[in-house]
Amino acid sequence: MGITVDSQEVRVGGDGASSWCGGGFKSLVRRKQVDSAHAKKGTQLAKELSVPYLIAIGVGSTIGAGVYILVGTVAREHTGPALTLSFLVAGIAAALSAFCYAELSSRCPSAGSAYHYSFICAGEGLAWLVGWALLLEYTLSGAAVARGISPNLGFLFGGENNLPAFLARQYIPGLDVMVDPFAAVLVFLVTGLLSVGIKESSRAQAIVTTANVCALLFVIIAGAYLGFKSGWVGYEVPTGYFPFGVDGMLAGSATVFFSYIGFDSVASTAEEVKNPQRDLPLGIGAALSICCALYMLVSFVIVGLVPYHAMDPDTPISTAFASHGMHWASYVITVGAVTALCSTLMGSLLPQPRILMAMARDGLLPSFFSDVNQRTQVPVKSTVATGIAAAALAFFMDVSELAGMVSVGTLVAFTMVAISVLILRYVPPDEVPLPPSLEESIDNFSLQNGGSSHKSDGKDPKAIIVGSSNDSTKPLLDQVDISVEIPLIAKHLHIGNYVMNENRRRKIAGWTIMLTCIGTFLLTYSTSSLGLPSLLRYSLCGVGGALLLSGLIVLTCIDQDDARHNFGHTGGFICPFVPLLPIACILINVYLLVNLGAATWTRVSVWLIIGVFVYVFYGRTHSSLRDAVYVPVAHADEIYRTSTNYVS
Repeated sequence: MGITVDSQEVRVGGDGASSWCGGGFKSLVRRKQVDSAHAKKGTQLAKELSVPYLIAIGVGSTIGAGVYILVGTVAREHTGPALTLSFLVAGIAAALSAFCYAELSSRCPSAGSAYHYSFICAGEGLAWLVGWALLLEYTLSGAAVARGISPNLGFLFGGENNLPAFLARQYIPGLDVMVDPFAAVLVFLVTGLLSVGIKESSRAQAIVTTANVCALLFVIIAGAYLGFKSGWVGYEVPTGYFPFGVDGMLAGSATVFFSYIGFDSVASTAEEVKNPQRDLPLGIGAALSICCALYMLVSFVIVGLVPYHAMDPDTPISTAFASHGMHWASYVITVGAVTALCSTLMGSLLPQPRILMAMARDGLLPSFFSDVNQRTQVPVKSTVATGIAAAALAFFMDVSELAGMVSVGTLVAFTMVAISVLILRYVPPDEVPLPPSLEESIDNFSLQNGGSSHKSDGKDPKAIIVGSSNDSTKPLLDQVDISVEIPLIAKHLHIGNYVMNENRRRKIAGWTIMLTCIGTFLLTYSTSSLGLPSLLRYSLCGVGGALLLSGLIVLTCIDQDDARHNFGHTGGFICPFVPLLPIACILINVYLLVNLGAATWTRVSVWLIIGVFVYVFYGRTHSSLRDAVYVPVAHADEIYRTSTNYVS
């Protein structure tokens, strides 16, 4: 941080295979600038979204058909009547990530969501892995949701075998696959709708989401009526409110946590929000609060209608109403499930084109994906590419076995967003990359501020202002020439001491954040790996716990960076309880990641290895930061103002 190097070294650092060990590693940690007016070129996304649209996107992307099944499975196997508390605990855990998203989305309101934040705060390498994992998540999620619509429609026709030919799945003997033409067609319809414009697609999603919410409200109101009429027989079980103990309730929270995945779709539309500093935090918070309230009320009612051990694990809500004589309610519930799937499908296909666009803007993917249609102001090419991939999977593959892979992208994104909040607060980037086309302006600014004494020493005057986060020497202000005037020596020494102390604080904070993350992994891995030898397991648990606790204490005691007040777009939401809240968020998400299972991680690893090859052979060498020159944040705006290359 704050390094002074010759700008020529920066431009040639990552070129060619021979420089992979040096420049290749440096490319992993180079960080981009928060998007500013200087960097905006070409057609931009339309700023059409306000709070109601954001709430519709968030609720629609979060509440899927799973809630209509999940209440029965979790209540029978984990929680019993305490299912409502499980949803509450899971909602609080999801809120930790929501707080982190709210701050970063309002500070960095650009397309790309977690990928964008990771690139700004953590570097290009981790950002690439986050973006690559999210691409897999949204593609599989869209395909899985689309294939789930036909079976649910089957309930309206008396079974899947009674579906009309154009809705039913078809078996192809020669290929031994069960294809789903309706799922593929539905994906293409949603793709076309998303290509028309963000406002039009958001309106459609709001309509579908409203239908889903109305179905859930019917379940709550009608179920409450039946509950009061029957005396809430589900809560009069002899095993009590916690038949599986508090541990069972917490295990249920870990399961239902995944029903809150989806609110992060709101952050992906940040570039299209009219007032992101105000509307994004409100949209994220309101969407998550509505989902949590609906989940808790539905679970409270259904568990009260039928004893938990008598619940149908496949159709718990319909069966609960049928046991009280309301057989017709199953049609309302089925319509709600279908609308929930349609809304979730739109929420799955909406973020991915924007992530593709953001990665292409940064040069990590071909520029084809970054094109924005001038009329609709939507990344149509990325949207169509997303639709084709999701439709192909929905048509040919039964992606239910790959469902666990969907969670990996979200949990990795949640973890990186929490880490990014810690980086932003304690070690925010103190340099920004400028394109090499501004070299003349950098030279002029350096000459105006450098003085002749630096020339006489044979040093490049650009070294006074030009830095690179890829190297590790003294911070910028340590280069102040304190031998110019004797009366100024004391003043410069004071500045130098301040900079040395600040540099020391940043190093301590940076190492502490890294060791805290390592400690979190060791702690969660050792507590989850029951097959490890006892001595090794307890040793890892102790080391991990010590690193995590000491990291929390150190970050609580040291000051946060003053630059955080001016980082990115100011005036938005500020995440509370830092560092406790982000560290708790990291702990929860890493624990869930570790417990996804070996089979899931094996499949995900194949995808990530493919991503590594794509980055090494394309992204690294085409990155927009490949030839960038890093300058201190304080000088960037002035260089832009004096640039003859800058066109307003």
